[in-house]
Amino acid sequence: MKEFTIGTNDAGQRLDRFLGKAVPLLPASLAQKYIRIKRIKLNGARAERDTRLQAGDVLQLYINDEFFDKPREDNAYLTVASPKLNIVYEDEHILLADKRPGLAVHPHDGAEYGRTLIDHIQAYLYQKREWSPRGENSFMPALCNRIDRNTGGIVIAAKTAEALRVMNQKIKDRELDKRYLAIVEGTPKPKKGSLKGYLFKDAKKNRVFVTDSPQPGAKSCQTNYEVLASGNGLSLVECELITGRTHQIRAQFAHAGHPLLGDGKYGKLNKKFDRSYQALYSYKLTFCFTTDAGALEYLNGKSFQVKKVDFAEEFFPDACI
Repeated sequence: MKEFTIGTNDAGQRLDRFLGKAVPLLPASLAQKYIRIKRIKLNGARAERDTRLQAGDVLQLYINDEFFDKPREDNAYLTVASPKLNIVYEDEHILLADKRPGLAVHPHDGAEYGRTLIDHIQAYLYQKREWSPRGENSFMPALCNRIDRNTGGIVIAAKTAEALRVMNQKIKDRELDKRYLAIVEGTPKPKKGSLKGYLFKDAKKNRVFVTDSPQPGAKSCQTNYEVLASGNGLSLVECELITGRTHQIRAQFAHAGHPLLGDGKYGKLNKKFDRSYQALYSYKLTFCFTTDAGALEYLNGKSFQVKKVDFAEEFFPDACI
């Protein structure tokens, strides 16, 4: 429990607005709930959220200690009152989330604290009481992989330190099979093949460039693909990442003359189809462990797939995926 004695400068404020300033990590909806159930009291009694505070009033807050910390990146999950997640799979070690396009996975992707995928996952586990930050010395639930803000699909979150260690190593050793769906302009030939090249990242421009021959600072890249359906000048393509470079699928298909639908960075926006971000989705994940996976061995051979990919249903509703 923590107490605030209202001073002259805070007098006259509504209770809920004072709380928003004094305890910025406490979501407004949760503050209203706590006022209603008397976990926030004024002078030892229940008060309404619009009660005007007076100098000398004593405000008593019976809420978790972490809400009184200063706002930081690592406690932004506290500002999420109602986590919004589409969970593909969950057990005691991992959580697979179907990230919607437009949602950043981390704050450094340009999103505000409290509005990223990792914030919602941590808030979900905290509110389920599966994770207590006060009871952990250092571990926080973390993402094992990431996908671009405007790309949707499966993201792996580790709920335990052991799961994080093992999964990061499996990703590094390429013991996961990740499949993407994309819509590209035109029809790649052959209909089943491999795009190979060298990718160079320009950090200042936040984009990559693909060349056919080795260049200083460039890394090899390979994407296997299969055309699943074609029509109306577009093709639905399944992609398998052999390497996992930044913007690899987008840049390689653009370099091959088949930019992704809606990709204004590596292609051009086609007004005919009215789509403002790339048609790309990490829709299927299979665990293909070739070495010991310790506590995660039970996942070996298991495959998970999202139920719906909006652009596939819109442009190729009869395609089998």
